[in-house]
Amino acid sequence: MSESRATAPRQTVKRQKYPVGVLGATGSVGQRFVTLLADHPWFEIAALTGSERSVGRPYGEAVRWAQEAALPPEVASMEVLPTKAPLHTKAPLPCKLLFSALGSNVAKDAEVELATAGHTVVSNASSHRMGHDVPLIVPEVNPDHLALAEEQPWDGALFTNPNCSTIGLVMALKPLFDAFGLDAVHAVTLQAVSGAGLSGVPSMSIVDNLIPYIGGEEEKIESETQKILGRLEDGAIDPAPVTVSASVNRVPVIDGHTECVSVRLGRPASLEEVHEALASFTAAPQELGLPSAPERPILVTTEPDRPQPRLDRNAGRGMAATVGRLRPCPILDYKFVVLSHNTLRGAAGGALLVAELAVAKGLIS
Repeated sequence: MSESRATAPRQTVKRQKYPVGVLGATGSVGQRFVTLLADHPWFEIAALTGSERSVGRPYGEAVRWAQEAALPPEVASMEVLPTKAPLHTKAPLPCKLLFSALGSNVAKDAEVELATAGHTVVSNASSHRMGHDVPLIVPEVNPDHLALAEEQPWDGALFTNPNCSTIGLVMALKPLFDAFGLDAVHAVTLQAVSGAGLSGVPSMSIVDNLIPYIGGEEEKIESETQKILGRLEDGAIDPAPVTVSASVNRVPVIDGHTECVSVRLGRPASLEEVHEALASFTAAPQELGLPSAPERPILVTTEPDRPQPRLDRNAGRGMAATVGRLRPCPILDYKFVVLSHNTLRGAAGGALLVAELAVAKGLIS
């Protein structure tokens, strides 16, 4: 693949290993967390939680393991704990930092209870993303929003990871927003089946087919983009005044969300200027040398038929966004295709990067 490359200075940030827990560890995103944490230089798994069906069993027996990497033996032997333990202690789980892969129906109450008990929860669930005092973080895009957690009423804290399609979109929008401003965004997504979970889309519904509907997804992309690109002022987020229109589709791809995007810029810019803004973009995770951060968060390809999920989803160890087919738009200003890995950058990997940023900023001790 032909890429435009930019080199950013990287600092080495060394920390002790933090004991962490994974909430909802048996599901698809929970398994991704387990895989990514197995050899993480900063974090080590100290607790795994699951549903009543799994509680009390060894993790290796409770989980239907569906990852390419083998289940680490030391994790397989760990006992699955209840997520909503009685709050008879300051911290009902044996670690302060928790990664949540809970379903939204469970996360709504459980994450608040755990934050109240003193835990720091980094959540992949949608339940609290739009809370007025809850940071919704893409570390390369809005690291300053971490400070919003200071407005939370709990002894602990709650940080959230955006929708998997929102993440790839805002990564591509951020350098344009900063350099030229943005007035309008139109995005059409082609979303992989893994985004619906291990058993989310029946094979007879998706094979030889496309489903032009994912409940609540369009609204999430539109509102989350405005919050993430918004400004933090006086302890609140002022949403970015960008009109966002999203149309979503589920397609028969295993991993990798593709988005066809058109943008109207805030001021005129040449195609070369837009290309350079994307290709040269780096941010706080690259400057800090965070373990999960890709060296270049955006890879720009000039090949006419890229990006493609099978070829490009693992760019930057699955943490980079690939932008291609950048060209003028006859209705707005420019259009392009952006691809990102939905269960790595868009889920577990993105949440790990949020936690790494919080550690590097001294917000998790």
